[in-house]
Amino acid sequence: MQPSMFNLRVPLEGGDEVFLMNTLTDAQLVVSTDVAALLDRAAKGEFVGTAMASPPDDSERQAWDVLLENGFLVENRASDRRALDDYLTGVKSSTEELNVTLLTTLQCNFACDYCFQGDHGDYNLHADKMSLETAGRVGDWLERELDRVRPERFVFTFFGGEPLLNLPVMYLLAERMWNATESRGVSMFVNIITNGLLLTPAVVDRMLPYGLNGIKITLDGDHDTHNRMRPLRGGQGTFDRIVENIRRVAGRCRISIGGNFDESSVDSYPALLDFLKEQDFADKLVKVNFKPIIRAEPLQPKGIIPLTPVGASRKPLNGTCMTSAGAGHGSTCDSCDFLDDKMSFLRDETRRHGFTPHDGVHNGPCHVHMQHAHTIGPDGSLYPCPGFTGQLATSTGHVDDRSEPVREAARLKFDRLDPWKECGDCAFIPVCAGGCVANSHTQLGDMNLPTCHKRSFESALISLAHTAASAA
Repeated sequence: MQPSMFNLRVPLEGGDEVFLMNTLTDAQLVVSTDVAALLDRAAKGEFVGTAMASPPDDSERQAWDVLLENGFLVENRASDRRALDDYLTGVKSSTEELNVTLLTTLQCNFACDYCFQGDHGDYNLHADKMSLETAGRVGDWLERELDRVRPERFVFTFFGGEPLLNLPVMYLLAERMWNATESRGVSMFVNIITNGLLLTPAVVDRMLPYGLNGIKITLDGDHDTHNRMRPLRGGQGTFDRIVENIRRVAGRCRISIGGNFDESSVDSYPALLDFLKEQDFADKLVKVNFKPIIRAEPLQPKGIIPLTPVGASRKPLNGTCMTSAGAGHGSTCDSCDFLDDKMSFLRDETRRHGFTPHDGVHNGPCHVHMQHAHTIGPDGSLYPCPGFTGQLATSTGHVDDRSEPVREAARLKFDRLDPWKECGDCAFIPVCAGGCVANSHTQLGDMNLPTCHKRSFESALISLAHTAASAA
């Protein structure tokens, strides 16, 4: 037996305990340093040739068995690789969930300078907006997918542009799919990602009967910074109105706050957190999470202390995008380490202010690696994730099931993606799978080249370790 390549460890304060995590099994243990030393001894081959290839000491063998049960010990590297392949194959083919993100429109009422969408010049005159007729065809396709996949749950996210600029489509499809899932015994969860300017109690109340699970609203820093980063076309600020809208709907449904930062805005986020903490809706925010803007221009192509289990859940890692890559402009990001450091800082600040951030470790393969996760553009085109929306060469199909060589070629290309094979023996492969494919496409010109944020994962791991240890 030998240690798994997916093992990670963090020494805890005091020096007598160590946090162990296996990213493939998601096992997390707080152990004594002697238990952690068993892994080092196994790596040196100390137990090769012993009975069952394990320590002869009874107390050590008990710890050994726990390490083995939780995947920290494996037969050999080949078995570790097979387990990774099986895991990724399972993620790809899983039918537990049908996950669909629908862009009701590419139009936006903001003029954020870091986004290609928004009211820049005459963009909104030409940006796609889904018609009710197309929405009907989308509903037909979704019902066919429900019957074909037969998932346990259907997760339906409305996105844009600004999705609330096309309420008729959102209302029509939410109601139709609620009825469709109800008749099939499928659980349905609806999410809305919005800039918040048009969010009202009426919108929330209209969506609640149709499985509204949560709404994510973006605030890009404190009052002045947000107004600079996310203004209306005429330069008017939007912060105060968004905050008032949050106040009016808080308590009606789950509200999350997101934010996009760069070098010019990141230092304003502690002030935003101070502000949010003071609001009467602070205790109603279920999550607060910030991420960096990636601007990219497309390229061409023996006194053993008992082991304390932490986080007994063995649920699969959740998929979530690291960045907003694919939606920016300018030159390739050359400051990722800086942004990763800042993301870790903001995660700690968010937690210090009493809010729940993403832990920064549990990403997991994103939707682009899942056969039953789709993004639907306003014209009914299918894409593997929102970062590719609007690019015909990356469309993997259409809701009317039309057969076109360019879309079929794209579908096959995405089906064969395996950027993690360039990552060697990195322990973070199960939580990263090679990084953001849209980012690789725009920055590197090759979706099968990984984009690495290992530094951010390592920092997040330390934070997770101390949080887990304090709860153990």
